[in-house]
Amino acid sequence: MRAFVCASAISLAPILALAPLAQAAGAPPDAAGSGGAPAPRRVVSLKLCTDELLLMLARPEQIASVTYLSQEPHETPLWAEGRRHRKNDGSLLSVAALAPDLVLDMGGGGRDTVRIAQRLGMRLLTLPYPRTLGDVEQSVRAVAAALHRPAAGERLVAGIEQLKRSAPPPRIEAMWLGGGGRSVAPDSLAAQWMALAGLKQIALQGDRVTLEQLLVRPPRLLLKSVYRSGQYSSEQRWLAHPLVAKRPIATIATDGRRWTCMGPPMISETLRLRRLVRR
Repeated sequence: MRAFVCASAISLAPILALAPLAQAAGAPPDAAGSGGAPAPRRVVSLKLCTDELLLMLARPEQIASVTYLSQEPHETPLWAEGRRHRKNDGSLLSVAALAPDLVLDMGGGGRDTVRIAQRLGMRLLTLPYPRTLGDVEQSVRAVAAALHRPAAGERLVAGIEQLKRSAPPPRIEAMWLGGGGRSVAPDSLAAQWMALAGLKQIALQGDRVTLEQLLVRPPRLLLKSVYRSGQYSSEQRWLAHPLVAKRPIATIATDGRRWTCMGPPMISETLRLRRLVRR
Protein backbone atom coordinates (compact mmCIF):
# COMPACT_ATOMS: atom_id res chain seq x y z
CA MET A 1 0.00 0.00 0.00
CA ARG A 2 1.30 3.40 -0.87
CA ALA A 3 2.13 5.86 1.88
CA PHE A 4 2.03 9.57 1.27
CA VAL A 5 4.80 11.78 2.58
CA CYS A 6 3.52 13.84 5.51
CA ALA A 7 4.12 17.58 5.70
CA SER A 8 7.49 18.27 7.27
CA ALA A 9 8.17 20.71 10.06
CA ILE A 10 9.28 23.26 7.44
CA SER A 11 5.79 23.15 5.95
CA LEU A 12 3.95 23.84 9.21
CA ALA A 13 4.03 27.61 8.96
CA PRO A 14 2.05 27.95 5.70
CA ILE A 15 -0.45 25.33 6.87
CA LEU A 16 -1.07 27.01 10.22
CA ALA A 17 -1.42 30.33 8.46
CA LEU A 18 -4.60 28.94 6.91
CA ALA A 19 -6.23 28.43 10.31
CA PRO A 20 -8.19 31.73 10.20
CA LEU A 21 -9.51 30.77 6.76
CA ALA A 22 -10.75 27.43 8.04
CA GLN A 23 -12.44 28.98 11.06
CA ALA A 24 -14.00 31.73 8.95
CA ALA A 25 -15.45 29.09 6.65
CA GLY A 26 -17.25 27.57 9.60
CA ALA A 27 -15.14 24.46 10.17
CA PRO A 28 -16.43 22.94 13.43
CA PRO A 29 -14.17 21.89 16.30
CA ASP A 30 -13.34 18.22 16.75
CA ALA A 31 -16.73 16.53 17.05
CA ALA A 32 -15.40 13.20 18.32
CA GLY A 33 -17.62 11.95 21.09
CA SER A 34 -20.27 14.65 20.56
CA GLY A 35 -23.30 12.70 19.53
CA GLY A 36 -25.29 15.81 18.66
CA ALA A 37 -22.85 17.09 16.06
CA PRO A 38 -24.28 17.68 12.57
CA ALA A 39 -23.29 15.48 9.67
CA PRO A 40 -20.02 16.61 8.06
CA ARG A 41 -20.47 18.67 4.90
CA ARG A 42 -16.88 18.82 3.59
CA VAL A 43 -15.06 15.49 3.90
CA VAL A 44 -11.61 14.81 2.48
CA SER A 45 -9.59 11.62 2.23
CA LEU A 46 -5.77 11.42 2.31
CA LYS A 47 -5.23 7.78 1.35
CA LEU A 48 -6.40 5.60 -1.53
CA CYS A 49 -8.00 3.12 0.86
CA THR A 50 -9.99 5.79 2.68
CA ASP A 51 -10.92 7.21 -0.74
CA GLU A 52 -12.67 3.93 -1.49
CA LEU A 53 -14.62 4.00 1.76
CA LEU A 54 -15.59 7.63 1.28
CA LEU A 55 -16.73 7.10 -2.30
CA MET A 56 -18.79 4.05 -1.35
CA LEU A 57 -20.37 5.45 1.82
CA ALA A 58 -20.78 9.23 1.56
CA ARG A 59 -23.39 11.28 -0.19
CA PRO A 60 -21.67 12.82 -3.23
CA GLU A 61 -22.23 16.34 -1.90
CA GLN A 62 -20.32 15.47 1.27
CA ILE A 63 -17.11 14.69 -0.60
CA ALA A 64 -14.76 17.67 -0.83
CA SER A 65 -11.61 15.92 -2.04
CA VAL A 66 -10.01 12.52 -2.67
CA THR A 67 -6.43 11.61 -3.54
CA TYR A 68 -5.18 11.73 -7.10
CA LEU A 69 -4.74 7.94 -7.00
CA SER A 70 -8.49 7.41 -6.79
CA GLN A 71 -8.84 9.17 -10.14
CA GLU A 72 -6.46 6.80 -11.94
CA PRO A 73 -8.07 3.88 -13.83
CA HIS A 74 -5.05 1.64 -13.15
CA GLU A 75 -5.29 2.18 -9.38
CA THR A 76 -8.93 1.66 -8.43
CA PRO A 77 -12.15 0.43 -10.01
CA LEU A 78 -13.82 3.52 -8.52
CA TRP A 79 -11.83 5.96 -10.65
CA ALA A 80 -14.84 7.30 -12.56
CA GLU A 81 -16.55 8.28 -9.32
CA GLY A 82 -13.28 9.65 -7.99
CA ARG A 83 -12.92 12.01 -10.94
CA ARG A 84 -16.14 13.76 -9.97
CA HIS A 85 -14.35 15.35 -7.03
CA ARG A 86 -11.34 17.56 -6.33
CA LYS A 87 -8.05 15.73 -6.02
CA ASN A 88 -5.31 16.15 -3.42
CA ASP A 89 -1.77 14.85 -2.98
CA GLY A 90 -2.40 13.11 0.33
CA SER A 91 -1.23 15.95 2.55
CA LEU A 92 -3.17 18.24 4.87
CA LEU A 93 -1.60 21.21 3.12
CA SER A 94 -3.31 20.26 -0.14
CA VAL A 95 -6.80 20.27 1.45
CA ALA A 96 -6.53 22.97 4.13
CA ALA A 97 -8.03 25.67 1.92
CA LEU A 98 -11.15 23.54 1.50
CA ALA A 99 -11.82 23.89 5.24
CA PRO A 100 -12.91 20.25 5.65
CA ASP A 101 -14.88 19.33 8.73
CA LEU A 102 -13.78 15.67 8.51
CA VAL A 103 -10.46 14.25 7.32
CA LEU A 104 -10.05 10.52 6.68
CA ASP A 105 -6.55 9.07 6.97
CA MET A 106 -5.00 5.66 7.43
CA GLY A 107 -1.97 4.49 9.34
CA GLY A 108 0.29 6.57 11.55
CA GLY A 109 0.09 10.15 10.36
CA GLY A 110 2.26 11.39 13.22
CA ARG A 111 1.73 14.00 15.89
CA ASP A 112 2.07 16.87 13.45
CA THR A 113 -0.91 15.66 11.44
CA VAL A 114 -3.07 15.48 14.55
CA ARG A 115 -1.90 18.87 15.81
CA ILE A 116 -2.40 20.60 12.49
CA ALA A 117 -5.88 19.12 12.08
CA GLN A 118 -6.85 20.32 15.56
CA ARG A 119 -5.43 23.78 14.92
CA LEU A 120 -7.40 24.08 11.70
CA GLY A 121 -10.61 22.86 13.32
CA MET A 122 -10.66 19.60 11.37
CA ARG A 123 -11.93 16.36 12.79
CA LEU A 124 -9.37 13.67 11.95
CA LEU A 125 -10.44 10.03 11.70
CA THR A 126 -7.40 7.74 11.35
CA LEU A 127 -8.14 4.13 10.48
CA PRO A 128 -5.75 1.23 11.15
CA TYR A 129 -4.58 -0.98 8.32
CA PRO A 130 -6.96 -3.97 8.33
CA ARG A 131 -5.59 -7.41 9.08
CA THR A 132 -8.87 -9.35 9.18
CA LEU A 133 -12.32 -9.23 7.62
CA GLY A 134 -13.56 -8.02 11.01
CA ASP A 135 -11.16 -5.08 10.76
CA VAL A 136 -12.63 -4.20 7.36
CA GLU A 137 -16.12 -4.23 8.84
CA GLN A 138 -15.02 -2.03 11.75
CA SER A 139 -13.49 0.52 9.38
CA VAL A 140 -16.65 0.58 7.28
CA ARG A 141 -18.77 1.18 10.37
CA ALA A 142 -16.39 3.86 11.71
CA VAL A 143 -16.47 5.86 8.49
CA ALA A 144 -20.22 5.40 8.07
CA ALA A 145 -20.80 6.64 11.63
CA ALA A 146 -18.55 9.66 11.09
CA LEU A 147 -20.49 10.49 7.93
CA HIS A 148 -23.83 10.01 9.72
CA ARG A 149 -24.54 7.25 7.20
CA PRO A 150 -24.84 4.12 9.38
CA ALA A 151 -27.34 2.43 7.07
CA ALA A 152 -24.91 2.69 4.13
CA GLY A 153 -22.23 1.09 6.29
CA GLU A 154 -24.48 -1.74 7.38
CA ARG A 155 -25.30 -2.56 3.76
CA LEU A 156 -21.62 -3.12 3.00
CA VAL A 157 -21.10 -5.08 6.21
CA ALA A 158 -24.12 -7.21 5.35
CA GLY A 159 -22.49 -8.04 2.02
CA ILE A 160 -19.38 -9.33 3.78
CA GLU A 161 -21.43 -11.26 6.34
CA GLN A 162 -23.45 -12.89 3.59
CA LEU A 163 -20.22 -14.03 1.95
CA LYS A 164 -19.13 -15.55 5.25
CA ARG A 165 -22.40 -17.41 5.75
CA SER A 166 -22.48 -18.81 2.23
CA ALA A 167 -18.76 -19.52 1.85
CA PRO A 168 -17.85 -22.96 0.51
CA PRO A 169 -15.12 -24.92 2.33
CA PRO A 170 -11.70 -23.52 1.26
CA ARG A 171 -10.62 -26.84 -0.18
CA ILE A 172 -8.97 -25.79 -3.44
CA GLU A 173 -5.25 -25.22 -2.91
CA ALA A 174 -4.25 -21.99 -4.59
CA MET A 175 -1.46 -19.46 -4.88
CA TRP A 176 -2.10 -15.74 -5.13
CA LEU A 177 0.43 -14.33 -7.59
CA GLY A 178 1.35 -10.67 -7.90
CA GLY A 179 4.13 -8.84 -9.73
CA GLY A 180 7.61 -10.28 -9.31
CA GLY A 181 6.27 -13.49 -7.79
CA ARG A 182 4.80 -11.81 -4.72
CA SER A 183 2.22 -13.85 -2.86
CA VAL A 184 0.42 -13.70 0.49
CA ALA A 185 0.52 -15.53 3.81
CA PRO A 186 -2.12 -18.17 4.62
CA ASP A 187 -3.39 -16.08 7.55
CA SER A 188 -3.39 -12.76 5.71
CA LEU A 189 -6.43 -10.66 4.87
CA ALA A 190 -5.98 -11.59 1.21
CA ALA A 191 -6.13 -15.28 2.13
CA GLN A 192 -9.31 -14.64 4.13
CA TRP A 193 -10.99 -13.14 1.06
CA MET A 194 -9.74 -16.11 -0.97
CA ALA A 195 -11.28 -18.51 1.54
CA LEU A 196 -14.68 -16.91 0.97
CA ALA A 197 -14.34 -18.02 -2.66
CA GLY A 198 -13.39 -21.57 -1.68
CA LEU A 199 -9.63 -21.14 -2.13
CA LYS A 200 -6.92 -22.14 0.35
CA GLN A 201 -3.72 -20.14 0.09
CA ILE A 202 -0.62 -22.36 0.19
CA ALA A 203 2.12 -21.44 2.65
CA LEU A 204 5.20 -20.21 0.77
CA GLN A 205 8.66 -19.37 1.97
CA GLY A 206 8.92 -15.60 2.16
CA ASP A 207 5.40 -15.35 0.74
CA ARG A 208 6.77 -15.58 -2.78
CA VAL A 209 6.00 -17.90 -5.69
CA THR A 210 9.06 -19.37 -7.37
CA LEU A 211 9.64 -21.44 -10.48
CA GLU A 212 10.86 -24.28 -8.28
CA GLN A 213 7.68 -24.16 -6.22
CA LEU A 214 5.51 -24.44 -9.32
CA LEU A 215 7.52 -27.43 -10.54
CA VAL A 216 7.82 -29.31 -7.24
CA ARG A 217 4.40 -28.61 -5.74
CA PRO A 218 2.10 -26.88 -8.19
CA PRO A 219 -1.21 -25.63 -6.81
CA ARG A 220 -4.52 -26.67 -8.23
CA LEU A 221 -5.16 -23.02 -9.06
CA LEU A 222 -3.05 -19.95 -9.67
CA LEU A 223 -4.84 -16.71 -8.80
CA LYS A 224 -2.97 -14.19 -10.93
CA SER A 225 -3.32 -10.53 -10.02
CA VAL A 226 -3.71 -8.27 -13.03
CA TYR A 227 -2.47 -4.85 -11.98
CA ARG A 228 -0.79 -2.19 -14.11
CA SER A 229 -0.35 -4.84 -16.79
CA GLY A 230 1.90 -2.71 -18.95
CA GLN A 231 4.30 -2.12 -16.06
CA TYR A 232 4.28 -5.39 -14.14
CA SER A 233 3.41 -8.10 -16.64
CA SER A 234 7.09 -8.56 -17.46
CA GLU A 235 7.68 -9.62 -13.86
CA GLN A 236 5.49 -12.70 -14.44
CA ARG A 237 7.08 -13.85 -17.70
CA TRP A 238 8.77 -16.74 -15.94
CA LEU A 239 5.34 -18.41 -16.04
CA ALA A 240 6.08 -19.04 -19.72
CA HIS A 241 9.15 -21.15 -18.84
CA PRO A 242 9.13 -24.36 -20.92
CA LEU A 243 9.07 -26.56 -17.82
CA VAL A 244 5.99 -24.74 -16.52
CA ALA A 245 4.37 -24.83 -19.94
CA LYS A 246 4.64 -28.64 -19.92
CA ARG A 247 2.65 -28.77 -16.70
CA PRO A 248 0.01 -26.09 -17.18
CA ILE A 249 -1.74 -24.87 -14.05
CA ALA A 250 -5.34 -23.71 -14.01
CA THR A 251 -5.18 -19.92 -13.78
CA ILE A 252 -7.77 -17.28 -12.97
CA ALA A 253 -7.02 -13.61 -13.44
CA THR A 254 -8.16 -11.26 -10.68
CA ASP A 255 -8.43 -7.46 -10.63
CA GLY A 256 -5.31 -6.44 -8.73
CA ARG A 257 -6.69 -2.97 -8.02
CA ARG A 258 -9.21 -4.45 -5.60
CA TRP A 259 -6.47 -6.26 -3.67
CA THR A 260 -4.53 -3.08 -2.92
CA CYS A 261 -6.82 -2.10 -0.03
CA MET A 262 -8.84 -5.34 0.24
CA GLY A 263 -11.88 -3.41 1.39
CA PRO A 264 -15.53 -3.45 0.20
CA PRO A 265 -14.65 -3.56 -3.54
CA MET A 266 -13.57 -7.14 -2.81
CA ILE A 267 -17.19 -8.19 -2.25
CA SER A 268 -18.08 -8.30 -5.94
CA GLU A 269 -14.69 -9.75 -6.88
CA THR A 270 -15.09 -12.56 -4.35
CA LEU A 271 -18.50 -13.42 -5.78
CA ARG A 272 -17.00 -13.49 -9.28
CA LEU A 273 -14.16 -15.77 -8.18
CA ARG A 274 -16.61 -18.05 -6.42
CA ARG A 275 -18.61 -18.50 -9.61
CA LEU A 276 -15.47 -19.26 -11.63
CA VAL A 277 -14.15 -21.74 -9.07
CA ARG A 278 -17.44 -23.65 -9.05
CA ARG A 279 -17.31 -24.30 -12.80
